[in-house]
Amino acid sequence: MQFFDGLGEVPAGFGPSAVTIGKFDGLHIGHRSVLHQLRGLADERGLTATVVTFDRNPLQVLAPEKCPDPLVGNEQKRRLLAAAEVDATLMLRFDRALADESAEQFIESVLTGALHAQVVLCGADFRFGARGAGDVALLRQAGIANGFDVVILDDVQVSGASGPRRASATWVRELLAEGRVREAASLLGRLPSIQSAVVPGVQRGRDLGYPTANLDPAIQGYLPKDGVYATWAVVDGVSYGAATSIGNNPTFDGVPQHQVETHLFDQKLDLYGKPIELQFVDYLRPMNKFTSVEALVERLREDDASIRKILASEPAPI
Repeated sequence: MQFFDGLGEVPAGFGPSAVTIGKFDGLHIGHRSVLHQLRGLADERGLTATVVTFDRNPLQVLAPEKCPDPLVGNEQKRRLLAAAEVDATLMLRFDRALADESAEQFIESVLTGALHAQVVLCGADFRFGARGAGDVALLRQAGIANGFDVVILDDVQVSGASGPRRASATWVRELLAEGRVREAASLLGRLPSIQSAVVPGVQRGRDLGYPTANLDPAIQGYLPKDGVYATWAVVDGVSYGAATSIGNNPTFDGVPQHQVETHLFDQKLDLYGKPIELQFVDYLRPMNKFTSVEALVERLREDDASIRKILASEPAPI
């Protein structure tokens, strides 16, 4: 996949292309449907399948108080788009200048100017340009004038607790906030994940016989609710079964909120400074305060056995 970190990186003569535009936060099954249709149209017409996305949620600029935490960081998004087999991604920096750009300017600079779009895929409620003034009607008019088609895509509906519901990043966040990582995985079409680097800790786990890797709080991805999880830990492209805890470990004092620690089964690896990805398979239990260290160790043994059983029945994704 070609990746352009800004409009200035798109080479002259790029395209012609089939283009879709969006935040693509999490790349859930709704997004995957869009990209599948993009790929099909691009192949049918001999075009370059191209995604236009942003380096942050536009709400970070337009209404920071309303902006949700992202499901994935930019590095994760780039990797997921590459795996979706699009030909190119243009990631635009969403700043005040872009927010103030009119819909007509966006069409001229991005769609027709840089990408030489011949077809644009979007949802029926697609809005773009300053104050959301651009809509599908305006896009169709611009297509007639500039020689590109506009294809309207249907939302992907999924059965929910109260009936069919549109697949969305909001829904994924709701599930993760409740620890429902299995249901989130169904909506994402993959295991929910976070990534960070391993940093030194106080080594309590080592003293207890369960050494843990502590993650730097600068995490990419959306943290599920506090608790203990069955996870796959991916280091240098290799997946290891792991028990992961999120929370302040209430048995001990002075542990930061939402600290992430993971214990890789049957491994003695030097992980300090290494990037690590945690893929969440299942929620096991909440964080508990134990009356003694012995009681905690006994529970860790039980967690170990339970998580090994869960992971044995669900091999690591390739």
